[in-house]
Formats: sequence, C-alpha cells, structure tokens
Amino acid sequence: MSSDTAAASQSGGDAQQQKAAGGNRIQVSSSKKPLFFYVNLAKRYMQQHGDVELSALGLAISTVVTIAEILKNNGLAVEKKIRTSTVEINDEMRGRSLQKAKIEIVLGKTDNFDELMAAAAGEAAVGDGEEQT
Repeated sequence: MSSDTAAASQSGGDAQQQKAAGGNRIQVSSSKKPLFFYVNLAKRYMQQHGDVELSALGLAISTVVTIAEILKNNGLAVEKKIRTSTVEINDEMRGRSLQKAKIEIVLGKTDNFDELMAAAAGEAAVGDGEEQT
C-alpha cells in the first residue's frame, strides 16, 4: 500500500470513527479484557443503538470474529457489514512503519433480540432469588 493509499484509508477511517462516535464502536484488544466483557458490551450497545461496530487489528481479529459468532449463534445479532483493510502503523521502537490487517464487523439486532434479552434477564433474576433463599 502506498503512503497515498494509507493516507486515504486513514482519512476514511477517521470519517468512520466520527460516524461511529455515537458510542456504538468497540475496539477490541486480544489481551486487555476477557472475551465475554466484549460480548456483554456489544449486547448493551445493540440495546442502546440498534447496532454495534466491532473493530480490531492484527491478532485481535480472531477475537472479534468469535464475539460476532457468539452473538449470531445465540440469535441476538445479524451481520450488516464486514470490512477488511490494511493499515500502516508506525513502530517507534524499530523506527519504521508496519502493515497490520484490520477488520470491522457491523452487527444489528435480530427481530427477537429484545425478547431474548428480557428472557435472559428474567432467568438471571430467578437465579439470584434462588441463591438468596
């Protein structure tokens, strides 16, 4: 990728980030948080905004794919869009730029998302009640 292409993709990425600045973008790291932290955060964002954008670079891509598959397999989400690209990252320690793979997956709520979430909340409330007796 030429530096012109990198600059163009960066400016496009900035526009996407501004569009997603409404609070429905999750940038996933492969090592900072547990998998289900991101799954639960994505559920909350879908409740609030109707959809969520999961984004990751490099080794975290498999984590984003796993999160999306968990939500889809549980009947909570449908894929709206998947984008892949390559971004240039400046490695200050080595004094050169690196190219990293990037993925962005946009998920939307399924028609029965609210019912499934209400049922899960009801089960959690019943479970909490049984533990306290």
